[in-house]
Amino acid sequence: MKIDLPVPKDVSRITETLKNKGFLAYLVGGCTRDVILGIKPKDWDVTTNATPEQIVELFPKTFYENDFGTVTVVNEEVTDETLKNVEITPFRTETTYSDFRHPDKVEFSDKLEDDLKRRDFTINAIAYDPTSGELVDLYGGVADLQAKTIKAVGSPDQRFKEDALRMLRAVRLATQLGFTINVETTESVLRNANLLKNISKERIRDEFFKIIMSNSPMAGLILAQHIGILRFIAPELEEGRGVEQKGDHIYDVWEHCLRALQHAADRGFTSNVRLAALLHDVGKPKTRRWDKEKGEWTFYGHEVVGERMAKKILTDLKFSNKTIESVDKLVRNHMFFTDIEQITLSAVRRIVKNVGPELIWELMDVRMCDRIGMGRPKEDPYKLRKYQSMIEEAMRQPTSVGMLKIDGETIMKVSRQTPGPKIGFILHALLEEVLEDPNLNTEEYLQKKAIELAKLDVDELKKLGESGKEKKEEVEKKELSKIRSKHRVK
Repeated sequence: MKIDLPVPKDVSRITETLKNKGFLAYLVGGCTRDVILGIKPKDWDVTTNATPEQIVELFPKTFYENDFGTVTVVNEEVTDETLKNVEITPFRTETTYSDFRHPDKVEFSDKLEDDLKRRDFTINAIAYDPTSGELVDLYGGVADLQAKTIKAVGSPDQRFKEDALRMLRAVRLATQLGFTINVETTESVLRNANLLKNISKERIRDEFFKIIMSNSPMAGLILAQHIGILRFIAPELEEGRGVEQKGDHIYDVWEHCLRALQHAADRGFTSNVRLAALLHDVGKPKTRRWDKEKGEWTFYGHEVVGERMAKKILTDLKFSNKTIESVDKLVRNHMFFTDIEQITLSAVRRIVKNVGPELIWELMDVRMCDRIGMGRPKEDPYKLRKYQSMIEEAMRQPTSVGMLKIDGETIMKVSRQTPGPKIGFILHALLEEVLEDPNLNTEEYLQKKAIELAKLDVDELKKLGESGKEKKEEVEKKELSKIRSKHRVK
């Protein structure tokens, strides 16, 4: 089959170099699939009948540090990161897979057919020669792309016993592309799911993360649960299935968390928010109790239990310590923004201190996802603006003596003063100057000025201090008015 596909010159130049030396060279795998679908590939893979040593001789900068013959060609002059490194792998055949992940032995071949038949899915087993426009499709991958289906190459049982991670990859691809998995391949996953026990948690985490960061994570996790592989990612999530909540919730815990996650994806929220949205109520099944007096289910302390469970899940999946710490804080504190009438500014300041200013807005995002996950049509506009206003008020630079680069103890030390009202007057006099010119808020200037002020008598200092207090109140009032006006709240 001949077809003209849009391939960047920096990639086609590599295949041309191989062909000019008498070798076969094809784009293969995900890049060919994505180009056919009109998606920009995230990486480029070439397969050839050249050996690794022959490949290295043809390109000025390469690195070759693996057991599978893959040589990485470095395009130094390109600015597009997706074109920087192009991987070239010789046609190869593979033997048994004792660890259900890697072949015990790899042998190079001179036939493209040998390379294509070892690949996972038909849509990834399409080869394309950008020089001639030749498309090699031995397993009907183009038809499966048109039908939007994921189908294993040859025997799915054999493909999954070679590499068990392919089962999770099928879910990930179906999620990212909006495809379905064909019946034969699905049935094979159901038979072979236990093989995922042999796969490293890091590999499972990577596929799980791609599902979470896709546009349709809810559909992906429902599919993973349906075909029996979610239990190898985070079995705790399945505990929420059928756990009714009532009250403000119209969904069980499982669906509520999925809908919260989906809203995070719909809004393009960060990975921290997506993980926290999925895990925020993971502690509910373990804390569920029936309250006879109220006639309803309660989940007291579920955020505390959920924090511990989220930490275990993310630790088991080998997420970074930074991610674990951030998501744990979001899960632990997700109940904070519940009743606008009961939240004080001091309480907001404490929550900012607890989660950190870098996470406070993500906590607001989690709160929004939680609400939408309940089946609410949207976040109440006024409440949302009020929360945002309170956070901004709590995080603004405090217009008080606490903002000064000097304190009472330092003033006494540099001016040789004893404790007393005079120290407070000096602080407020210094504050007045800094409010007028924030550039004066330096240790050097304030210590020098404190020594000068200490020479004045108490009455003079008191006048200056009172003026400082008035100035502080005026500036603070203006700042708060500006913030509340911005968010259109009282």
